[in-house]
Amino acid sequence: MGKRSDILLIYTGGTIGMIKDYETGALRAFDFDKLLNRIPELSHLDCNIKTVSFEDPIDSSNMNPEYWKQIAGMIEENYEGFDGFVVLHGSDTMSYTGAALSFMLENLAKPVILTGSQLPIGDLRTDAKENLITSIQIAALRDKGKPKIAEVCLYFEYKLYRANRTTKINAEHFEAFASLNYPALAESGVHLKINDEQLLMPNRRKKFQVRKELDNNIAVIRLFPGINEAVISAILQTPGLRAVIVETYGAGNAPTEDWFRGVIEKAVKKGIFVVNVTQCSGGSVLMGKYETSTHLRKMGVINGKNITTEAAIAKLMYLLGCKINKKAFKTVFETPLRGELH
Repeated sequence: MGKRSDILLIYTGGTIGMIKDYETGALRAFDFDKLLNRIPELSHLDCNIKTVSFEDPIDSSNMNPEYWKQIAGMIEENYEGFDGFVVLHGSDTMSYTGAALSFMLENLAKPVILTGSQLPIGDLRTDAKENLITSIQIAALRDKGKPKIAEVCLYFEYKLYRANRTTKINAEHFEAFASLNYPALAESGVHLKINDEQLLMPNRRKKFQVRKELDNNIAVIRLFPGINEAVISAILQTPGLRAVIVETYGAGNAPTEDWFRGVIEKAVKKGIFVVNVTQCSGGSVLMGKYETSTHLRKMGVINGKNITTEAAIAKLMYLLGCKINKKAFKTVFETPLRGELH
C-alpha cells in the first residue's frame, strides 16, 4: 500500500458550490469545510482532502486575470504539501481559466483539475457529485509513486480534457464542454480509462514556477460579412493595444479587399501582434491554402493553427507578460508550449 494522496480542493465559486434554500428557492454558497457532510462518498476515496476557498466566491462571469493570479498563488503556496489540486469553478469561463493556468504554472508535475456543475450540489438531479468525486479520484492517481496526470485538465460529464483545448459548447446539457481538436485524456465509465499516449509528459528535473505577469492589452475581432473598416480601425487604434486575435473564416480566410489588407498591415508594422484563429469550433488555420489567406501570411500575421480562442487569449497574455523578444514572438506563439496546439 502506497501513501494516501493529499488533494487540495480550491473553491472559487460557481453553481457547484451552491445549495438551494428550499423555502425561498434561492441559491446560496455553502461552507466548503462541510463538504464531507454533503458528499459522504468522498470518505471512500483513498486520499486526504483539504479545502480552501476564495474569501468571497465569485460568479465565473466576473473571472479575470487578477483571480487567475489568486488561484495560481494558492497552488504555488501549497504545491509541495499536496499531490494534486482540484479547482471548483463556474462553467461559463472555465475554459479561459484552464488555459491561463496551463501557461502560468510552468514545469507543472502534478494534476490541476478544474470542474464544476450545471446544477447545484444540493439539487436532486445534480451532476456535481460525479464531477467532483471523479475529479478528486483522477487527481489522486499515481504511477510508480508519481502523479499519473501532470497538467491542467478540465473534467466534466465523464470526460477529462486538456483544459487549454476546451470550449464551452452548451449552457443546458450536462455535457457542457468539447475538445474538438484533441482527444479526451480519460473517460469515466464502469472503469476509468486513461489515454496514456495523449498525456503531457512533465520534465521533472525542471523547477516548478508560477508566472503571474499577464498583459491583457489585447482584443478579439470576429470577422463577419459586412464588417467595416471603421470598426476594425477603431479597435486597432485602441491606446496601449499590444495584440489582437482575428477570428477568421474556415481555414483562416479573410477578405482580400484593399482596405482590410491596409488596416492589418498597418497594425503589424506598428508592432501589434495579429493572430489568425478560425471561427470554426474544430479544424485548423492553414494560411496560404487559399488565396484569401496568403496575403495574411505575407504580412507576418501569426498562424494560430488549431488553437481555441480561449487558449489564444491566455497565451497572448502570458507571452506579453514574459516580455518575449518581438522577433521571436511569432515563432514562440506558433510553437506548442503546453500541448495547446499542433
